[in-house]
Amino acid sequence: MSDTKQRLLDGTITAIRQYGIAGVSARTIAAAAGVNQALVFYHFGTVDDLLTAACRASTAERVRHWSTSLEQVRSLRELLAVGRELHDQERELGNVSILAQMLAGAQGDDRLAAPTAASLQLWVDAIEIVLLRLLDGSPFAEVADVPGLARAVSAAFIGLELYDGVDRAGADQALSALDQLAVLIEVVDDLGPIARRALQGRINRAARRS
Repeated sequence: MSDTKQRLLDGTITAIRQYGIAGVSARTIAAAAGVNQALVFYHFGTVDDLLTAACRASTAERVRHWSTSLEQVRSLRELLAVGRELHDQERELGNVSILAQMLAGAQGDDRLAAPTAASLQLWVDAIEIVLLRLLDGSPFAEVADVPGLARAVSAAFIGLELYDGVDRAGADQALSALDQLAVLIEVVDDLGPIARRALQGRINRAARRS
């Protein structure tokens, strides 16, 4: 990638942080990048195309940054511990606000919707791999919609980051509630074989009724 294109991608992220998605334009991006605004259109065609490219590049970089921590997770509680650390660091860096701003902008712009969903999918894919590993052999494995659960976790994370901005204590309480749920699942996994078979039967019956 050329230096100018990288400067435009970085400038786009800076402009989103400074002005929000509603205030981003070729002018604000070019000013943040320190280049002529005509280069926005020369290299990316449209501002929307540059926005989606910057969002994807930024999200991919953060997923790579956390990949080692996610690969080392061996329990749901460890996953939540990584989630808390990620929550704190990404909030301080202002990175989650980028994806959140893109999601907000995509609500009224079909051109942003699919590319923004594709960026969020990078997190979904990473979380799904972890959940598949953690739920392997669990009574919940046969009935859990792991791809759907991965989407729920990723969406909840974005929501918690936004919620944190208006009620930090409430966001901490929500994370603590997730910790309690993880403990419950670990207790179930530690049950003896007879209790596990009984629980598995009840879970299967409940799944068939739904």
